[in-house]
Amino acid sequence: MTVETKKGSGGLGRGLAALIPAAPPSESAAPERNDGPAHIDIGSVRPNPLQPRRTFDPDRLRELSASIREHGVIQPVLVVEDDDGYVLIAGERRLRAARQAGLSRIPAIVRTANDQDRLSLALVENIQRSDLNAIDEALGYRRLIDEFGLTQEQVAQRVGRSRPAIANGLRLLEVAPEVQRAVVDGTISSGHARALAGLEGHASQTTFLSTVIARSLSVRQTEGIVAATRDESASPRPRRAINVDPDMQHMEARMREALGTKVTISPTSKGGRIAITWYDDDDLGRLVDALTSTDH
Repeated sequence: MTVETKKGSGGLGRGLAALIPAAPPSESAAPERNDGPAHIDIGSVRPNPLQPRRTFDPDRLRELSASIREHGVIQPVLVVEDDDGYVLIAGERRLRAARQAGLSRIPAIVRTANDQDRLSLALVENIQRSDLNAIDEALGYRRLIDEFGLTQEQVAQRVGRSRPAIANGLRLLEVAPEVQRAVVDGTISSGHARALAGLEGHASQTTFLSTVIARSLSVRQTEGIVAATRDESASPRPRRAINVDPDMQHMEARMREALGTKVTISPTSKGGRIAITWYDDDDLGRLVDALTSTDH
């Protein structure tokens, strides 16, 4: 029997079928040896303790449950058999929704797998379906590394990603908890989080997170602000080193937060100059709208 899987947009090199060892010939009586998937007791299936997904949208589960009540479970779940029944490898949303729908049995493909296979297979399943948020995905990578001793290169081969993609994913686990929660909630993208990771210190990342959300900044705009902030911190202007005006710094910070971009106030003997940085045409349009808006 072959298991067909859809290849995700990330171009995964290995599908679930390639990673799941088939049952040996001596187990020819096992359920997966039938012409079709086995229909097993839904109560005998336990969730995968290594499941990387931590959040399940209750509304989407209810929708899936309603569909299952009407049409049944179209795609079998994937399980491995053990002494106490079955351990789920892929299809936890289908399993939960089927239970909500009141099903007593569920179609399943049974395979054999060790613990390392179970975690990597669950990761592959979720990645291929684009269902796993970037933080849970990164936590899955971290478990493969910490609990099973895999290198980043081995993790990349296991889940069909590039090594830089694994490294970038793991980097998200270093950002402020508030930033991680925003990724999980879908408030910001993983690209925003990676940009904010360029700021030193969780406090700074959290402060800029508020600006990104309030101003609906794009990833590119966020990257530009972070780069400008880093440059400013690394190369303080000489005028400030000699004569720091706290009031001027406060006003500069207020404008930076209000506009969501780098702002520089330069006093002169007869007034001064305000420099506002923009990063692309869209960013310029956003700033013009903010500065000319009469809705105060």
